Amino acid sequence: MRLGGKGRAALVLALVAVVGMAFRVSWNALRDIAGAVGADDTAATLYPFVVDGLMALALVAALVLADRDRTFALRVLGAYTVASLVLNYVHGLVPELHGRTVDWGRLADWDPANWALVLLATSLPVGSIYFGSDLVAKVLHHRPAPIPTVTANAEESTETDTKRSTAGLASSTPVQVTPNATALPRPVAVGFLKSTAPTKPLPSIASAPAKPIERRAVATESNRPRRATGRVPAAAKSTRPKRTPEQLLAEARAATADWPDARVTAEGIRREVRTSPVNARMLRDTLLTERAVATAEAVA
Repeated sequence: MRLGGKGRAALVLALVAVVGMAFRVSWNALRDIAGAVGADDTAATLYPFVVDGLMALALVAALVLADRDRTFALRVLGAYTVASLVLNYVHGLVPELHGRTVDWGRLADWDPANWALVLLATSLPVGSIYFGSDLVAKVLHHRPAPIPTVTANAEESTETDTKRSTAGLASSTPVQVTPNATALPRPVAVGFLKSTAPTKPLPSIASAPAKPIERRAVATESNRPRRATGRVPAAAKSTRPKRTPEQLLAEARAATADWPDARVTAEGIRREVRTSPVNARMLRDTLLTERAVATAEAVA
């Protein structure tokens, strides 16, 4: 059973009326509690709006938000509901709060309970500022997901195509001929005369001499790799003479004389001396070994 527009409006109005009356009942208790913890008349009057007003804000935010933000709003609503219930319960247990004859900061005879109640009553306004600001920011930055309408449109288009195709089939039904309709004359078969012109004789295939098939030798492909033809140009050849290991080691020593040990790497030596990676690694190991030996001798 679905409610119409008037039914929904009546339900919302009834909910607003119930919430308003409940707020009036809770307002009296929260005002007396605020006066007992040191608030003046104006602050005590506004105190119920701070607590119950944030509850209403958290409820609206829970209806708008989704996922984690909705869970956060429900937690804020539950926490402030419990806090308001505790303060209303204390107001009912302490008769002195009704006439405002209780001492300031005294909500219970037992000191630990009194300290906890005073902390709860005084921390609710600060919590309302923090949680209320956070909920408003989440609501303003919330973007609802679009409502998918592809399925409904597809069903409508399919139904429309079905109706159109059915109508086309109905219009293409052949019309039956009544007996009273005028019959058309039967078609008469007309024979075509054959041509009397003499036809040219076709050349006989058997009379043409057949050409013999010539057999030619075809070179087979070799599996051996083909060699490069021609000579390598002189410009492509390296003009640098091949160096001996002693020459490479001497160049590497001169190039890395002022290098720290951390910088002596195969890549650095390869770039500096311009040699192969294998030679660079060999030079690196030799230089590091020489440095280790020199350090050990200096220490000894």
